[in-house]
Amino acid sequence: MEFEEKQRLNFWWLYILLGIETIIVCSVFLLDKNGLNLQSLKKMYFLPVLAVLLPYLLIYLINKSALVMKIDQCGIAYRFSPFARRSKTISWTQIDRLYLRKYDALSEYGGWGLRSKLWFKFNDKAYIFNDKSIGLQVEMGNAKRVLFSIAQPDELSLFLINFKRQYNIGAIETDVRER
Repeated sequence: MEFEEKQRLNFWWLYILLGIETIIVCSVFLLDKNGLNLQSLKKMYFLPVLAVLLPYLLIYLINKSALVMKIDQCGIAYRFSPFARRSKTISWTQIDRLYLRKYDALSEYGGWGLRSKLWFKFNDKAYIFNDKSIGLQVEMGNAKRVLFSIAQPDELSLFLINFKRQYNIGAIETDVRER
């Protein structure tokens, strides 16, 4: 018995903003009276071209990042690719409480992606990859907390109910909580 979910960030609007920025920067460089020509680009080792293309590479990496989370009898395994090669596992012995809860990505964590709780609470991490505002909160014995955004909260809730009955794991709480 296992539950697996894969989520991606999708910031398509960033490409539009970068396109507008690229048009403005290129028009300043190329259409100015004393603009760049091929000889001056060679002298600068094509750095202006790299400066225009580097934001596209960064946005591409952000859009290709994905969170893969798997819950099974060993615990909760998750991997944040392409930034982590191996998956991390939180075993059931480490977990004190596990429950679904509502959250606000902007006010609690300051946005989407891999985030720490605002106000420098580094023991409270979140992997937020969608805007459904329901996540799986994992509380561990060493005062660490991890929140995973969930794309399928109803399926996960049913899975956790069945999983708790089958494996008798007391850390799982099955009601959705407010903050």
